[in-house]
Amino acid sequence: MEHYVITIARGYGSGGRTMGKMLAEELGIHYYDRELLRLASDESGINEELFGKADEQLKTSLLYRIARKEYKGELIPPDREDFVSNDNLFNYQAKVIKKIAKQESCIIVGRCADYILKDMDNVVKIFVHASLSDCVKRLEGMYSMPTRELEKKIQDTDKRRAAYYRYYTGRHWEDAQNYDLSFNSQQLGFDKCVQIVKNYLNIRYQDK
Repeated sequence: MEHYVITIARGYGSGGRTMGKMLAEELGIHYYDRELLRLASDESGINEELFGKADEQLKTSLLYRIARKEYKGELIPPDREDFVSNDNLFNYQAKVIKKIAKQESCIIVGRCADYILKDMDNVVKIFVHASLSDCVKRLEGMYSMPTRELEKKIQDTDKRRAAYYRYYTGRHWEDAQNYDLSFNSQQLGFDKCVQIVKNYLNIRYQDK
């Protein structure tokens, strides 16, 4: 196989980003996270700040809680009023993700990448999670918050990510059927998770 792509969906505070960076360094490939927002901005001409505001979350209106717009790959043209809508921001981000996935081996974190690339054979889809208490411990050094507030932040963030994923994919974010590998980072630790992914790559693509 010429190249492969690893997508990482992650619970907030589970260390999915840490694992992604470790994998990228170990495998010698590019790591894409918030850089995707800049690339989507460059591709579309839409201000990067708008991509940041819409990043992995939906508007809180009743319409967005009920409605669903499964991603089909279409782009809204610049002459339309909804050119800078959240849906079109997602569409351009998806376009960038597809473009990168066709060009190079890389790690892509979040942003429904597993679903966007679901028709490609060279994609390894990973989900990283941990217990609430472990996520709190991991975030304590980043935020000066009481434990209860951190717990709420984690739960609210995961709820938004799940709603975002459901809206654009029609799937449940935590469903194991969406992924090739699922890791409890608390039980295994990042070094073992990275080693398992490397072993999986060797086994899956050894004859390709």
